[in-house]
Amino acid sequence: VPAVKGFEIGSGFRGTTMRGSQHNDGFIAHDGRITTTTNHSGGVQGGISNGEDIYLRVACKPVSTIFQEQQTVDRDGQAITFKPRGRHDPCILPRAVVIIEAMAVLVLLDNILVNHCREITNKYPIPSPAIDQPSPRSSG
Repeated sequence: VPAVKGFEIGSGFRGTTMRGSQHNDGFIAHDGRITTTTNHSGGVQGGISNGEDIYLRVACKPVSTIFQEQQTVDRDGQAITFKPRGRHDPCILPRAVVIIEAMAVLVLLDNILVNHCREITNKYPIPSPAIDQPSPRSSG
């Protein structure tokens, strides 16, 4: 996604400063449902949903075009002052939210479909072709 500089699920980067004993999401039974005491994993453990709400955060960079003079160099490497006139880069933020939500949904649906196909294949296995058997047309 354009302009994205960071992506985290659950505690994300903050979780790297925690001990395993602090970060683990212990499972408990609550109101007839198995849940976790915390949700540091953001609902995803080992790439698999644990049934908790999925939390993710995305960090986007600011737009590059600022209307202040900036020091740069020309093609010959000579120092020059550059003063932008007009906007040359779009603000991605309003678009990024929709794009990120859509990508998250696509990833979740893709995994649902993969799991569904795996269940169908397990229930109705596709026979593999016999190896080293003569075809019916060959004459012995």
